[in-house]
Amino acid sequence: MLCLCAVAGHSVEAELCFPQMNTSCRKKLQHYATNVFLYILLSSITVLTVCLNLLVIISISHFRQLHTSTNLLLLSLAVSDFLVGLLLMPVQILLKEGCWVLGSLTCRLFIYASFVLTSASVGNMVLISVDRYVAICDPLHYSTKVTLNRVKVSVGLCWACSVLYNGVILNVFLKHPDRYNSCYGECVAVINFLTGALDGVLTFIGPISVIITLYMKVFVVAVSQARALRSHTAAVKVQNSVHVSAKKSERKAARTLGVVVVVFLICFCPYFYPSIAGQDVSSDVEFSVFGIWLLYCNSCLNPLIYAFFYPWFRKCIRQIVTLQILQPYSSDANIL
Repeated sequence: MLCLCAVAGHSVEAELCFPQMNTSCRKKLQHYATNVFLYILLSSITVLTVCLNLLVIISISHFRQLHTSTNLLLLSLAVSDFLVGLLLMPVQILLKEGCWVLGSLTCRLFIYASFVLTSASVGNMVLISVDRYVAICDPLHYSTKVTLNRVKVSVGLCWACSVLYNGVILNVFLKHPDRYNSCYGECVAVINFLTGALDGVLTFIGPISVIITLYMKVFVVAVSQARALRSHTAAVKVQNSVHVSAKKSERKAARTLGVVVVVFLICFCPYFYPSIAGQDVSSDVEFSVFGIWLLYCNSCLNPLIYAFFYPWFRKCIRQIVTLQILQPYSSDANIL
């Protein structure tokens, strides 16, 4: 997280963000058709992000059968992604013209919230990978190792650490929010090289290493269990059916692992690459904006990856859309 900014274009022909001020930034010059297309696209992504994650939040919160340790982690992830769609994406859409008009205090809150929600989302993904690792690799002790209270504590620590850690990272910016602004109408946070590199390791390289390692172990265990099941099958017909089922299980495990890791890398790499490589992206505005939006898109994809793979989610959507959840005792409905 070396630089997160809302930077104005500096074309001589562009209009000033604040015409009454000589130090004002200039608006970006954009083609009308391109501008309308981008507004529609980004607004659609924002609405989709909010709606999908809200469905996950309502589903897990309302139905008692879904009050499990694993689903509590999904709920925490959905909350962070919902806040990204509700608070961060609309502001980024307003910044398309390159002018920050919301004031210094709002600038601090916006960038601080961006850092906190990004870190919390990554932390939740790590917790989910740990939960699935224990469930698959040590199923006999899962209920004793992963209890609801322990998960609540882990989620609370995840959010608390994210709030405190990013407060330290952005300490200078929070005290002097206008320090790195080159003109009036910018909202720019810049972190020095050492802090940015450390942040990249702790927020990106470390978590993705843990996620890949755990999911690889899960995949290996799933494959070995499927092969062991096939080897102990005597009847030919039964063996064939198990073989087909095992093959499907292997493909599904590989596909899920691939989707999780690839989507995470695609969405996070462009954003964290400059800080890891020691580059300052404040001069490359387009790349910075692209990286930020790609990062935000992960919040839209998370409910698809982590929730739509569960059959109960489709049942919950039907219950919510048809307003059946408003009926008495609907929280006790059989969802699983």
